[in-house]
Formats: sequence, C-alpha cells, structure tokens
Amino acid sequence: MAMPTLLDIIKRNGTDDAVGLIEEATKATPEVALGAAKTVNGLNYRARVRTALPSVGFRKHGSGSPVVKSTWEQRLFECYLMNPPFEVDKADADSAEDGAAAYLAEEALGITMGAFQSLGKAFFYGDNATFGLSDSYPGCLQTYDSTNMVVDATGTTDDVASSVWLVRWGLQDVKWVLGEGGKAEVSDVIEVRLTDGSGNPYMGYHQELYLRPGLQVGSVYSLCRIKKLTTDSGKGLTDALIDEAMAKFPAGKPPTAAYMTTRSRRQLKSSRTATTPTGKPAEWPDVIDGPEGSIPIYSTDSISNIETLAL
Repeated sequence: MAMPTLLDIIKRNGTDDAVGLIEEATKATPEVALGAAKTVNGLNYRARVRTALPSVGFRKHGSGSPVVKSTWEQRLFECYLMNPPFEVDKADADSAEDGAAAYLAEEALGITMGAFQSLGKAFFYGDNATFGLSDSYPGCLQTYDSTNMVVDATGTTDDVASSVWLVRWGLQDVKWVLGEGGKAEVSDVIEVRLTDGSGNPYMGYHQELYLRPGLQVGSVYSLCRIKKLTTDSGKGLTDALIDEAMAKFPAGKPPTAAYMTTRSRRQLKSSRTATTPTGKPAEWPDVIDGPEGSIPIYSTDSISNIETLAL
C-alpha cells in the first residue's frame, strides 16, 4: 500500500487555512508534494539505517553456515522548527480593494510558498550554509553515500554546476517526517503594535505558519547523485550517466523518482538523437528507463544551477 504524502498528512491534521495554502504552495516543489511521509508524536526519534547488505552463501550437507546480518547504524532523526511570522500594516490591509481578509490571504500564500521553497531546497541541500539554510534538517547532500552512490559528470567550470538526484521513496527508504503528530497550522490573525525603522509605532496584523518537518533516509541505497553537470561541452546530463547511476541501486529496489533542473532536462533532451522520418527533434523527456521500468522525471527549482564543483 502506498504511503501517504506530506500533503496528505497536512490535509488530515492541519487547519483548513493551512491546507488550502500549502496545497497551492507545493505545486512548485514536487519533492515536497509527492514524497512519502509519516508523523511522529515528538520532535525526534532513533531509527536504524541499513549501511550494507549481508553476504549470504551456501552450505554443504553436514556443515553449518555462518550467521549473517545486515550492517546497521543508529541515527537520530529530528524535526526542525519552521515558524515564519508575517506582519502587514493594518492601514494597507484595511484599505485594500478586496478587503483586509483577501489582502492577508494573498500575503499568507506568498509566505507559505516561500516556506515550501525552503523545504524543497533543504530536501536536497540540508543545512549547507551556502544556501542559507544552516538551521535546517540534514538533506540528501548530508545523508547520501558520497563514495558509492554518486556519478561524476566531470564538468570543469565552477559555479555553473548542477545535480540530478535519483530517490527511492518509501517506508524503508526516503520519507518526510512531521513532528508533533503532523501538526500544521496557520495562526489566527491578531492586531499588534509594530514599529518602523525609526522606532515609530503603528498598528498591524500578525499571523504565523507552524510546522515541524524532518527527513529520514532509511538506507544508503535510497539515494544516488549525478554531480558536476555543467554548461561545458559534453558535460551535461545524458542517458549514459543516468544508466550508470541506475546501476548503483540494488536489483528490485530502483529509484522511484528523478529530480533535476529544467536545464538538466533540456541537456538530456539535446543529447538524444531524433529517429523520426521527419527529423522532428527529440521530445522533452518525462521518464527515464530503468531495469524495473520507467521512472518519472520531475523538474524542480529547488536544485541549483550554480553549485560549486566542490559541493
């Protein structure tokens, strides 16, 4: 049975205001909207992460076999605080043509969209300070096996690099976690006393979004990164690079989604040769082929096109 998504949990547990705002905001962040998710009652928990499969052999009659097991390590997963407040001048809201409620709803949507853009960016880059998310949960960049589950596209120009992430969502693999039982709230509007840059007071409206998101990566085989995809000639995304990344996943446990920028998607399109009689260019790809079938491609702005080569 398919796991619920982050949006499913918010719909189930969140306030009506939060659900409407978040449903709209997640349209631009497929890694947030479509990823598997679970709730925890508190703010952190310990879980085992499989780091290696057991080596299992045969035995002869009359002889025993050595006891084997997977290699695991205990990791602490935490739910981090996302609590952006937003405030507006009461006079601006009250004088809006559609009224204060519509003005506040539009502002709340913008804040929520910004919050979920940060959630999406943190999914890939975690608490990497380069992306301004130093108080975030660890993301793909901090939790993937950077030795064995990586393909180097060998781009050479710094600050124009990008990555493609192959992700296996699921109970034993990658999933979002929402703390405090999946609490997701947009607070009631209250009137507050605000001050300008000179300390002069005026009245305003105040609201807050409240979430406790986290990320769990259940196995070192749950993620693979194709890195150093640049604008250098021959250093963009190709089917050969995807095939190399795909081969790093265990048989029967392929990735379930591929995330990339629109630039990487265009590079993949351009790398393919059209075979139609009319010479029509290759179509924009919407799936990649894997040994277990097709895997959907999702374009996302949460991945950067200006990564450093050292990242």
